[in-house]
Amino acid sequence: MKKVSVQCRNIRLAYGSTEVLKNVNLDIEPGEFFALLGPSGSGKSTLLRLIVGFNKHQHGELLVDGRDIGQQEPWDRNIGMVFQSYALWPHLSVWDNVAFGLVERKVDKATLKTKVAAALELVGLSAFGERKPNQLSGGQQQRVALARTIVIEPQVLLLDEPLSNLDKTLRVQMRQELLALQRRLGITTIFVTHDQEEAMTTADRMAVLDQGVVQQVGTPAELYDEPVNAFVANFVGTMNMLEAKVRSQHANNLVLDVTGVGEMTIPVSPTASQLYVKDQHVQLSFRPHTVTVETKPAPADERTIGMQGTVEASEFMGQLTRYRVRVGTQSLSVDQAHYAGLSKWPVGTPLNLRLAPSQIRLFAA
Repeated sequence: MKKVSVQCRNIRLAYGSTEVLKNVNLDIEPGEFFALLGPSGSGKSTLLRLIVGFNKHQHGELLVDGRDIGQQEPWDRNIGMVFQSYALWPHLSVWDNVAFGLVERKVDKATLKTKVAAALELVGLSAFGERKPNQLSGGQQQRVALARTIVIEPQVLLLDEPLSNLDKTLRVQMRQELLALQRRLGITTIFVTHDQEEAMTTADRMAVLDQGVVQQVGTPAELYDEPVNAFVANFVGTMNMLEAKVRSQHANNLVLDVTGVGEMTIPVSPTASQLYVKDQHVQLSFRPHTVTVETKPAPADERTIGMQGTVEASEFMGQLTRYRVRVGTQSLSVDQAHYAGLSKWPVGTPLNLRLAPSQIRLFAA
């Protein structure tokens, strides 16, 4: 199967006066597992439906393998889609559900039989061909939906939140199976989800959308470590966000007045230092797990930024405990790895926090 690219060029789509997609530009590489991530109403499912042909854009180009397919009807596009609801025919057997697309294409019986058998074997359901969908588990139904889509040998595979109806344990198993299947087939795949964990554990790259605008495109690590704005920082993972104002600048150090915390000196690169001026409002951010915590006074360390706080609350999350720590008038999230026998710090425990400047990100307020 030939691996193909998918490109969106200045795509805009509106329903009446409501703009749903605003000048979307994306380059999805041949054979890539690409995720569209964003909150409800961000436009990610609309973009997926546009690619398959259920929606039509008013401006721009949609290219598959370099060819504009924007004016083609859905049945003329060689694109397969797995829906959130799976959309299986309840009165048909598993075999007939998988065969449905080939029957519609009037494939000869011998070829149909071979292809359906191969698709069922690929998803591990060879022994389930005679069953009806209501005799299958949620994970098995999803495999049927995948087999039905794969059997027509689409150029592009679209997945619209296919794991959202499964429990957490099965969701983890199925996303691993999805990725393994995609790697085996080498098919260009676009996966829509609002679940950051799903996107980060499966995608080669992903795009974060908000209100119809692509906020950032990159690998999961790039979006997590180097978010371009506060929205991406907050949506991809958990982030502490503090309001601050630039007090002064000395060489490559910014002196900030952090609301409710006090003065903080942040090293910045020569390029970044040119972006800030006195009295400018910024947002200072850092991830909860990047904070080092001590319950005893620690010696001064010029390589880190120190803060004193008090435990306000805690949440045990299995692999870690997330503390709410009061620092001045601010409340911060601080993560500590958990292991057997480790006791939680009670409310009121004084803590000394240390933060490496390299873990801080500044955004325009």
